[in-house]
Amino acid sequence: MPISPSPGAALDLTGVCKRYGSSREQRITAAHEVSLTIEPGSVIALTGPSGSGKSTLLHLVGAIERPDSGTITSDGTELTALHGAALAAYRRTVGFVFQRYNLLPALTALDNVIAPVLPYRTGWDKRDRGRQLLAAVGLVGRERSLPSRMSGGEQQRVAMARALVNTPSLLLADEPTGNLDSQNASEILDLLLRLRESNQMTIIIATHDAQVASRCERIIRLRDGAVVDDLDLQDGYPAEEVLRRASQLG
Repeated sequence: MPISPSPGAALDLTGVCKRYGSSREQRITAAHEVSLTIEPGSVIALTGPSGSGKSTLLHLVGAIERPDSGTITSDGTELTALHGAALAAYRRTVGFVFQRYNLLPALTALDNVIAPVLPYRTGWDKRDRGRQLLAAVGLVGRERSLPSRMSGGEQQRVAMARALVNTPSLLLADEPTGNLDSQNASEILDLLLRLRESNQMTIIIATHDAQVASRCERIIRLRDGAVVDDLDLQDGYPAEEVLRRASQLG
């Protein structure tokens, strides 16, 4: 059956803070007074050094973690107020892609793609959906392959198909090209951008790679959990300026 696109999620973060550690001396601020508006269907890059808060911000937006203070809303729904079944239902509207793929080694590519929906009743055939998604990411004929028989780029494609199995309105990618060579990284990014067009998703990518960030529509740079730069690439900045600001680590 055809995969019906979901309209991209609109996100609003206001004064979001997240800290880790039990004592003042050990406390780490991973998000500090973050306020952002993200338009539906946009492609956002989060950049900054290790420990700047990129992954934490993805986890907060994906409702994997809760902020200590501030509010996060998605399409008008306040995530910080959700609990139980409502929280689980929101998480199923979000797709996650990670640097390490997180595929189950004993399952085939097809079974890895449909694993997130196996516990649930659906109005569509799960295996048909899985095959359709593998075709969409360029893996026709690899449905029965085990992860150990696939390259890193192919495994990341399986992970992306899995992230799309619930037709999410929001896709969160944490260093999705970090384990790939430059050619595979470019192909994965091309694929992400094509999938955004066909599925009308909002995409947020945490990345150290300035080339990856420069191909997004907006670059948000973090340092010590705070936003220190917010560059809208649709404003026509020169390529050199985009790469310079995308690659800044301080």
